[in-house]
Amino acid sequence: MIDNIKPKEATSIINSLVSGVVPKIGVQHITVGRSEEINAFISSLDDVKNGHSMAKFWIGDFGSGKSFMLHLLNTVALKQKFVVSNADFTPDNRLYSNDGKSVILYSAIMDNIAIQTKPEGGALQTLLEKWIEQVITKTAEENHISLSEIRNDQYLGLIQNSIMKTVNEITEVGGFDFGSVIVKYYEGYIKGDELLRRNALKWLKGEYKTKTEARQDLGVREIINDSNFYDMLKNFCKFFVSMGYSGFMINLDEAINLYKISTAAAREKNYEKILSIYNDCFQGKISNLFINFAGTKEFLENERRGLFSYQALKSRLETNKFETLEIRDFAQPVIKLTPLDHNEIFVLLKKLKLIFDLNYKTELNITDDEIFTFMEEMFNKPGASEFLTPREVIRDFLNILNIIRQNPAVDKKQLFGEIEISDERPNDLVLLDNIEEI
Repeated sequence: MIDNIKPKEATSIINSLVSGVVPKIGVQHITVGRSEEINAFISSLDDVKNGHSMAKFWIGDFGSGKSFMLHLLNTVALKQKFVVSNADFTPDNRLYSNDGKSVILYSAIMDNIAIQTKPEGGALQTLLEKWIEQVITKTAEENHISLSEIRNDQYLGLIQNSIMKTVNEITEVGGFDFGSVIVKYYEGYIKGDELLRRNALKWLKGEYKTKTEARQDLGVREIINDSNFYDMLKNFCKFFVSMGYSGFMINLDEAINLYKISTAAAREKNYEKILSIYNDCFQGKISNLFINFAGTKEFLENERRGLFSYQALKSRLETNKFETLEIRDFAQPVIKLTPLDHNEIFVLLKKLKLIFDLNYKTELNITDDEIFTFMEEMFNKPGASEFLTPREVIRDFLNILNIIRQNPAVDKKQLFGEIEISDERPNDLVLLDNIEEI
């Protein structure tokens, strides 16, 4: 039932789910009931690979599996040779700001860059060095110089010119500084100057706070800031494609934090930025970029604070009026995630039991009937139909498996009977509509 799962993936799955978070790796092994969404996503990936761009909105109630879905999309995209990155919206970052909150989001995106050989993130340095090696090889071939010889100091200027020429061909806004910093990275790379490499990486990740500091360290006049970070993401997208990658996919989770922005003007500026990204993607202004947003129904549909409060977005993101629960349209920009049914949760719990056994090198004695009994206890508790989430079901199930593993003689029926469920939904959302706008 569980094929080709690595021990590292098993450990990541169990430890993450017990902690109530989505595992960074291995999510494909615990996927149930999302085949239609995934098939539609693969079709979209093909379009992006062929030069189109795409923006998708994954909408579902709290605990419905939005974050899980984004991690699954990552796994699929990495196999299709995409560069991917994840970042969460928080109270401290956003798409539009003038106080540094946008560049914080940008830095998170750059920190989490992943490729198939580094699926857990932190791949920016690997990509830079891979690209530099490609430029060195190409320059050596064009100038009939051996690969060992071209790394000598006498050819430093030649490589620098090649880097700038190549960067200028693939970038637009901010391309000169972008290229200058990569040249500095190359100098540090070739001379073994770790500080220069680190400073160049610091600039590319948006971590310089002042232009003065960047000029002193790297000799460049600009830094990545709230107003140009999106242009830099587009530059990186072209940069990755020029290396032979299929495209750049960015997943932005917890979009409810944009909905929570207290001032209407600031919220609207962020929605305006979403509209700008949406238009860039669907009007062909950029190639090979795939941006996914994940948020709740309130974030999308609330007419006072959500995306639907911004008329231009509402007209673009309204659900296909011919769609029903049975007849779905997965090609539209908004994908509504329906909760897993009881059969799908049963299949998921069976998979988790096998992964648990693999992780702990054990074979717990828990039958299908006992898994059903556990589910009945959970789903028949008062309030379960209103606010029980798959996250809580999974966490309780794994906690029970841990008790059984360490106490083999324990009475399982008694354990199941002690289950209590609580409302884990954030309690601040219902208050927001009553907060007076500042």
